[in-house]
Amino acid sequence: MRLGVLTGGGDAPGTNAVIRALTQALAQGQGTEVLGIEDGFLGLMERRTTPLNWPLVHGLLGQGGTFLGSSNRATPLNHEGSDRRRQVLDYAQELGLDGLVVIGGDGTLSIAAAMHSFGLPCIGVPKTIDNDIYGVERSFGFDTAVARATEAIERVQTSAQSMRRVMLVETMGRNAGWIALESGLASGADIILLPEIDFDLQAVVKTCRTREAAQRFTMICVAEGAKPRGGQTVTRAWIEDSPEPQRLGGIAALLAQQLQPQLRSEVRAVTLGHVQRGGSPTATDRVLGTHYGTAAALLVRDNAWGEMVTWTHGRIGRAPLASVAGRSRPVASDEPLLQCARALAVSLGQD
Repeated sequence: MRLGVLTGGGDAPGTNAVIRALTQALAQGQGTEVLGIEDGFLGLMERRTTPLNWPLVHGLLGQGGTFLGSSNRATPLNHEGSDRRRQVLDYAQELGLDGLVVIGGDGTLSIAAAMHSFGLPCIGVPKTIDNDIYGVERSFGFDTAVARATEAIERVQTSAQSMRRVMLVETMGRNAGWIALESGLASGADIILLPEIDFDLQAVVKTCRTREAAQRFTMICVAEGAKPRGGQTVTRAWIEDSPEPQRLGGIAALLAQQLQPQLRSEVRAVTLGHVQRGGSPTATDRVLGTHYGTAAALLVRDNAWGEMVTWTHGRIGRAPLASVAGRSRPVASDEPLLQCARALAVSLGQD
């Protein structure tokens, strides 16, 4: 058997652990030839591949990013204004691929579902630091992102405490606030603002004023997709040729401008950006990525094409790719961590 593997979308720590485990399990355990596709689906369109073997991937476990490269703009469904599905399918047949393992987020997995329906057998492996893929309670890369964000918030907090400031730290999370929620709780933030809960500006002001009179500093953790009641998300750029053209960012800076006239404290904003997804994966993400990679190899062994590896209730499972395409997993209103935040009197930006 000959299998292709690619990574699509934004990089996530732990991706190389998946590639390593998948290659080892298939090449050594099943005698399968593994072919790496460079830069996601773009590599299939531009005919760029590299053979994978155990000596080549052995040292990847602790490396961040993705060894194969990625692209979050290239999709064979509509690349540079044209449908490239036939081109991709013909090249896969020319390579002699029996199937393709696609490691990616909801956008990449949606493409995989479409290509599977078109005739290219695919198996999906969920990858996102946002932890928002439908049917997956924990995706690799998330733990690393939370750890990075938590460390950054704690560093900023020392400055806030020393200078008696209100400090806002903006995390990633356009539609789901998992990173902001967990890093905010882990760092002891006073206010956590999420995309799922529209905040009230005056409620935020009230909390800051209360802390001015007591601790004299305030830490606010805000997800990039957070927005005020009746307002809109803040867009920093539009990338027209991307599957996700709207790029969010800037809510922390905007909120700082709105808060400053209403507070005595100096207000500052920090945007973490790609710091959250960079660097080596945590031990948790290395193990989780390894688990996902071996699970994908087992799906290949079982000829379970059209399926995606899942993680629910602490166990590996599977779900149809088609059931995941176009869906996400936001923070639910009954999420226990929200109840925890409320019990600790952490403001969620509401009255």
